Amino acid sequence: MIKILFLIHDLGHGGAEKVLVNLVNNMDLTKFDITVMALFDGGVNRQFLRPEIKYKACFKHTVPGNSKLMKLLSPKQLHKWLIKEHYDIEVAYLEGPSARIISGCPDKSTKLISWIHIEQKNRRTACSSFRNFKEAYRCYSAFDRCVCVAETVKDDLLSIFDLKVPTQILYNTNESDRIIASSAESIPDGAIEEDRFTWCGVGKILPNKGFDRMIKIQKRLLDEGYHTELLILGVGPQQEELEKYCEQNGMLESVKFLGYQTNPYKYVAKCDLFVCASHAEGFSTAATEALIVGTPVCTVEVSGMKEMLGENNEYGIVTENDDEALYKGIKSLIDAPELLAHYKHRAEMRGKTFSTENTVKAVEEMLEAVYRER
Repeated sequence: MIKILFLIHDLGHGGAEKVLVNLVNNMDLTKFDITVMALFDGGVNRQFLRPEIKYKACFKHTVPGNSKLMKLLSPKQLHKWLIKEHYDIEVAYLEGPSARIISGCPDKSTKLISWIHIEQKNRRTACSSFRNFKEAYRCYSAFDRCVCVAETVKDDLLSIFDLKVPTQILYNTNESDRIIASSAESIPDGAIEEDRFTWCGVGKILPNKGFDRMIKIQKRLLDEGYHTELLILGVGPQQEELEKYCEQNGMLESVKFLGYQTNPYKYVAKCDLFVCASHAEGFSTAATEALIVGTPVCTVEVSGMKEMLGENNEYGIVTENDDEALYKGIKSLIDAPELLAHYKHRAEMRGKTFSTENTVKAVEEMLEAVYRER
């Protein structure tokens, strides 16, 4: 068996955390001996790990300013402190601290993989968890393979670091059968008004996710006489601010904050439209899940969306990343029920591409290939 460690910051309610759990839960455990290690314990996604997956945590609680504190130690010192066992393959499943720690592995027989989930855009962002650019370049160069979740993420990585490391694209794993089954569950009475056009967004309520943009578009639609409602599924530090805005503008009935849902699919499947308004993404898990349940997608252009929906809007609508363009995209679907129906059909078709079987098989083949290079 191939002994593998996946290191991640935590198993909170983020996209990377969720897809890591999906991936390891569906890998062939007759071939792979898997350990998931979180730098910081807890997080809603920990509960979903299969019992057969080993789980470890370096620290019980998140330490404020942990990234700065970790810079006091070198990657080799961090690795020696935190990674006690020998593994055939060690995977840094996020940028930053995880990559810095794994890059410090002193065992030349261990293969190292860096898994990049987001566009980092510039040197400053890419190096924020490292002492400087020189250290960041040295750390990423220590890996035997870089995996990116989208072509745009790969292009971004290589534009910042001129790496000679083999780099490839592997799409995120979604548990498609479970998602489809869960989407059929009923929702509470009154959660969705049947006589309204209902659109939704899913994710942590942070400024980067653009829920404020969605709420302002909802206000504009209401002011123009459209009978619409917006569902927001998630929690986060910006929620109180957005709820206050809705209260001040008389929108508490037409914007519903449904909180974190272990089964968001039953809501998304019953909405007319899923919208992503993020300022940045890697390869959106929530948008992929919307396609799997057959809900049309309208999104601003962020990493991975044109790969997902087509360069010419074959499977959904991708707008420029600004408020006006997104508003026009949403409005075009409200005004044209036949176009919305077209994209519902196309969503169902595209969702099949991201089946669990296909994405897990691609990862397993990559891991076996890396292992054979030992």
